[in-house]
Amino acid sequence: MGMKQLSLRGFDPELERRLRELARERGISLNKAALMLMCEGAGLAEARSRSNVVGDSLDHLIGSWSAKQERALLDAIEPMEAIDEELWR
Repeated sequence: MGMKQLSLRGFDPELERRLRELARERGISLNKAALMLMCEGAGLAEARSRSNVVGDSLDHLIGSWSAKQERALLDAIEPMEAIDEELWR
């Protein structure tokens, strides 16, 4: 039995841009790029590593900071934790 054909409509501009970008990066057709993304989304293929997505790419950093480095970061971001009551009226 041969491959089935399916027409898809309603691509938003961002999805179309991403499909074209993937096809260009990989040197593949738009059709192959769309099939690749659909297979990954359906869990039928291993997701490819993407540089614009964090995913598990930073896992090696977990637990690598010293207590001093952690404290410095928490102190630095503390002002961002404050709630501006004027914005919630």
